Amino acid sequence: MSLPLLPPLQPLRVHLPAQEVSDLAGTVRAQVGAVARFPHGTRIALAVGSRGIANLAVLVRETVAELRHRGAEVFIIPAMGSHGGATADGQRDLLAGYGVTESAMGCPIRSSLDVVELPASGLEHPLFLDGHAAGADGIVLLNRIKPHTDFRGRYESGLVKMAVIGLGKHAAALAVHRFGVRGLRDLIPQAAAQLLATGRVLFGLAVVEDAHEHTALVEAIPGARLLDREPELLALARRLQPRLPLEELDVLIVDRMGKNLSGTGLDTNVIGRIRIAGEPEPAAPRIRAVVVTDLTDESHGNAVGTGLADVITARLAAKIDHAATYVNTATSGFLERGKLPLAAPTDAVAFELALRVAGVLDPATSRVLRIRDTLHLGEMLASPAAVAALRERPDIVAVGPARSPVDDTGTLRPFSRLFPAEAER
Repeated sequence: MSLPLLPPLQPLRVHLPAQEVSDLAGTVRAQVGAVARFPHGTRIALAVGSRGIANLAVLVRETVAELRHRGAEVFIIPAMGSHGGATADGQRDLLAGYGVTESAMGCPIRSSLDVVELPASGLEHPLFLDGHAAGADGIVLLNRIKPHTDFRGRYESGLVKMAVIGLGKHAAALAVHRFGVRGLRDLIPQAAAQLLATGRVLFGLAVVEDAHEHTALVEAIPGARLLDREPELLALARRLQPRLPLEELDVLIVDRMGKNLSGTGLDTNVIGRIRIAGEPEPAAPRIRAVVVTDLTDESHGNAVGTGLADVITARLAAKIDHAATYVNTATSGFLERGKLPLAAPTDAVAFELALRVAGVLDPATSRVLRIRDTLHLGEMLASPAAVAALRERPDIVAVGPARSPVDDTGTLRPFSRLFPAEAER
């Protein structure tokens, strides 16, 4: 079978602003040490989530070490709502995939979906807390602060959300998500305020990353200040967030999606698609067709977010754990995101189908970008028409010739060979 006619793609590097903590371990120890005030022998539950946070194992290990140095008895709890198939073993496995294991962290990991219900005066939903955390003397939250993939608000993805849905496990995720976006944007802050008022949360270790997925900031925030400080860090995270260099595209090819890259598999802030009934779509970017070719192993089969794409590959479809995807999608209530697009037999066929979906009459004139995933935008491939549109951008340089995007088998040429200085991560 002959391969379809596809535009050649040229490798480009994009200069993204960098802001990286130089001594990460030392910074974590200093930040934790500055706020760690508790009696010797205090039992502390350290809440760790499922987001793909850079240097997560280092962040957790050094936090544990400093807390123990200050006299605490520390154990880790997964704080990730319904992720990991909403099972205790699944959530423990997710942490292990990030290098967060008992042996590596030097403390126990207590994973359970059991919760206790706390007083919820004036709230529209119950307030839950992980049973192990409820039995501790104090709780420490560790999470990345970043723009959310579902909505815009004063609090989006970060410590405040973790306090309610992460610590509240599957029960809290179901309770809050039943209100849709209003639950996430408006009700979570109210619930977090009640939980923080109990004094159970000693502090949160906030992490902000730059566009290179470097740890740009680590800050320990006392529980009483979380609601005031998080919006300021969210504004910083939004300024540092990477974006596609073009607002109008015919086709975007994404090599991989996954829960370790974004809570929705594909970052909606990057692709300009939300796909939530009643929520307006972003003004930009405007992409006529999105292709996704693979699912990360770290997702453990959870393919939530496929509904944000127009075409996937049979390779991706074969990796889907439908039970895990169902639980995550059904819990969120945003069913559009869990739908399965057409699964093309090869990358080349998926690309060709996307060009047709985009209404492209002449592939030679199409605007196409190919990226590793929505988290890494420092390297990409572009069609001749896209390269021409970027010609005046001093922050974007070509690093190789344009060539056919696929090999003789119809498989996309790997990034590692097109960008030899940057091995596939």
